[in-house]
Amino acid sequence: MTGLRRPPWWLAWLLGGTAAAAGYSLLPYAWPAVLISSLVTVGSCAVMVVGAHRRHRAQRGAWLVFVAGVGTWFAGDLVYATQQLSGRVVPFPSWADGFYLGAYPLLMIALFLLTRRRGPIWSGNLIDSAIVAISVGIAYWTFVIEPIVVDSGVSPMTRATTAGYPTMGVLLCALLVPMLLRRGPRTAGMWLLTVGGVVILAGNVVYTLLPDAMYAYGSYVYAGYLFAYVCWSAAAAHPAQATAIAEEEESLGWSRLLVLTASMLLVPAILLVQGERGGGQMSWLAVGIGSMALFVLVVTRMSGYIKRVHSQARRLHDLAMRDDLTGLPNRRAFEEEAIRGVAAGPCRLVMIDLAGFKHVNDRLGRAAGDQALAAVAGLLRASLREGDAVARMGADEFAVLVLDTRKDEGETVVARLVDLLRRPVVSGEHELLLNARLGVADSEYCGAVPVPELVRRADTARYAAKAAGSQLMIYTAELDESADAAAQLGADLRHSLDDGDFRVVYQPIVELTTTRFEAVEALVRWHHPVRGFVSPVDFIPVAEDNGLIVELGEFVMRTSCHKFAGWRRDLGAAAPSYISVNVSARQLREPEFPDVVAAILAECGLEPAALLVEVTETALFGGGTAVHAVETLHRTGVRIALDDFGTGHSSLGLLRTVPVDVLKVDKSFVDEIIAGGGRAVIVDALIHVSKGLGLRAVAEGVETAEQAAYLRELGYEYAQGYFFGKPVPEPDFTPRALVVDQA
Repeated sequence: MTGLRRPPWWLAWLLGGTAAAAGYSLLPYAWPAVLISSLVTVGSCAVMVVGAHRRHRAQRGAWLVFVAGVGTWFAGDLVYATQQLSGRVVPFPSWADGFYLGAYPLLMIALFLLTRRRGPIWSGNLIDSAIVAISVGIAYWTFVIEPIVVDSGVSPMTRATTAGYPTMGVLLCALLVPMLLRRGPRTAGMWLLTVGGVVILAGNVVYTLLPDAMYAYGSYVYAGYLFAYVCWSAAAAHPAQATAIAEEEESLGWSRLLVLTASMLLVPAILLVQGERGGGQMSWLAVGIGSMALFVLVVTRMSGYIKRVHSQARRLHDLAMRDDLTGLPNRRAFEEEAIRGVAAGPCRLVMIDLAGFKHVNDRLGRAAGDQALAAVAGLLRASLREGDAVARMGADEFAVLVLDTRKDEGETVVARLVDLLRRPVVSGEHELLLNARLGVADSEYCGAVPVPELVRRADTARYAAKAAGSQLMIYTAELDESADAAAQLGADLRHSLDDGDFRVVYQPIVELTTTRFEAVEALVRWHHPVRGFVSPVDFIPVAEDNGLIVELGEFVMRTSCHKFAGWRRDLGAAAPSYISVNVSARQLREPEFPDVVAAILAECGLEPAALLVEVTETALFGGGTAVHAVETLHRTGVRIALDDFGTGHSSLGLLRTVPVDVLKVDKSFVDEIIAGGGRAVIVDALIHVSKGLGLRAVAEGVETAEQAAYLRELGYEYAQGYFFGKPVPEPDFTPRALVVDQA
């Protein structure tokens, strides 16, 4: 049998103390009741001391003030009990009243120290307390305190003591109201302190303003005081700090605004009440001084709030105009700066993007990418002159405004930027070559132009630099014509995909020793109804740039796999062993690409080994999603070929890190093998590399029998090219005798 879990000691004390206070309220006022009251009070002081020592050492001083306040109140209880139960007439005021009134300041100081927010003491919270205190104080003064003070029939000590209780109630109310209206979550300790304070305030109100209720239900009021002690001591024993959760400085919530408004309306309400009574003495002095004090406090409060609003507006403006990561101005701020720069005189606008940045994110992670961007921003900022401007325009895009203050000075700055961005950038432990592309637009080219148009022209030049594989491009009108042509070509691509204008053709891959058709490579061709034949050299880059290559590549793979399945069904053993399909870098970056390939194979009834996926070294250079896609495909049984091998970034490194089955030796190397002068050394080296790694090598672009014979001598077993067959929609797989042994 599982035993009940013991409650934490602070909760046990809270429950036990509450039960004792409830029991006290049911007893007549006699020594047993005094004994219970004393035990609860002393116990509360002891729990506060222990809790402050164990749980809240940083607030120990405030808790000791709390203990002093409760102890002073307890001293008043003892004096009152001794006088009351001894049968003597209890004088008023007595020493008990002195202890009670002396306890209030100590309790309020402790509450303030424990519940105030971090920050300056003279804050909006304290001003709100002062507004509430003065408003409530005026009401108390008008209806409670002043009649006592001006009553000459009683002694000054009696008047001072009688007025002291409502005065302490006013101060306690001013302290508790902001605590009750505080926004945000509260700790358990904060709740316990607040509840105890509210109970004490309620008891003070009954004691001060409702003497008849006090006479009839006094035991419940005294029990309430004991319950407040228990709550306060439980807050000291609770492990959570009593300090309030920090809220936004100078915060004004609706509840607080309503209370402050009601406090301000209390003063004219008092005047209305006194005016309606008529004949009475109007409290002009108290109301006037209090009103002036309230006016000053409200103005102070609103000035702080307005200052905060202005500060937030400046901060929001800065956030809206500045990039968080690099600290550079953003696009909006840069365009405003560029407007001033263009108006001042000739200038050059440079748009920069980092072509290698995505590979950094994929390979090294976003943190390294952020460091690289910050490093580039620092280099650009440090390289510019006073008056020039630099901004981050997007993910890996930057803009620089260069002022031509003297002849050819702008060209010098641009040349310095080009040289600077050729160098590796330090990102943490890595040195990264980010392969920057720069597009430059001159504000004087074709006359002055608006800044958005200047940005567009620099962007156009940057895109042209990227397409041409160069680092720098200067804007000319011809670039717009090329960009328009590319955009129109992209639109025609979309229409032709929908209209079925694309065709798939197949080029044979042969075994050199037997000239048997080993496989076929699927290639896409476009016959536009108006343009006629469009070369893949022209439309593939456009499709890559606008993303249509994903849809086009899926069309080629599905069409060729269905075709290959038909050959197998119709030709049997005479059909090729596999079909080879080119896959672009954009396709490899699609997260669902391996699933698309698997679905096509299942749809065509082909095993994964029947498909060879050709990828370029450039597509895999950055790692990340592309390499993951290749690894996923290879695990399912799909074979992988590195196309145009030897022309990319780091071929030998890829062979160690990426699963590869076939190396396709680029045509540019095959073209040189019979030229002499040692130009065949690369082709010779590559066959040794492939055989050493257990890979199949396929020589591309074989156009003559002499090339085929030489490749066979070097040890190549497979080749493709026009010598063996051009790409056609329906290849003839009938075995043919090809002469490949000429020397």
